[in-house]
Amino acid sequence: MAMSAGAKGEDAPMSDINTTPLVDIMLVLLIIFLITVPVVLETVELKLPDVAFEPTTTKPENVNISVRAGATPGSCEVYWGQAPVDSRELLKRGQDKLEKLLKDIGGPQNITEENFPEVHIRGDINTPYQCIGGVIYTMQYAGFQKIGFISEPAPGSATLGRL
Repeated sequence: MAMSAGAKGEDAPMSDINTTPLVDIMLVLLIIFLITVPVVLETVELKLPDVAFEPTTTKPENVNISVRAGATPGSCEVYWGQAPVDSRELLKRGQDKLEKLLKDIGGPQNITEENFPEVHIRGDINTPYQCIGGVIYTMQYAGFQKIGFISEPAPGSATLGRL
């Protein structure tokens, strides 16, 4: 409790602020937050589904790209089909493929989801992210809209046909 030794007289109003109730309220709020924060941060227990692989149907117009780490640290090896390419060559081949598609189907008004090629990237498990990220960026810049990853299921894993 705050107490004033009356130098001005007993009837004079006290001009000091009593901080004791403020400190009490702050301590109560601190205790409430300390109790509720761990409850809010708890995660919900989930059983994630087992991985099932769906066989990919490859259309002839799709682009297959393989990416792996290069011989020197930080370098990448990128292959368009079986041919090694650098980033400029990858961009040029991607743009050329889409230009040829537009010419073959008669213009951009005839593009549908069924006739637009996809990019399938096969990345080695030890490939740095920057290598695969660079390929994704380059192919998107070339104009491809669908980019997917090809993976190999673990031996004995389930496929959708066997579920």
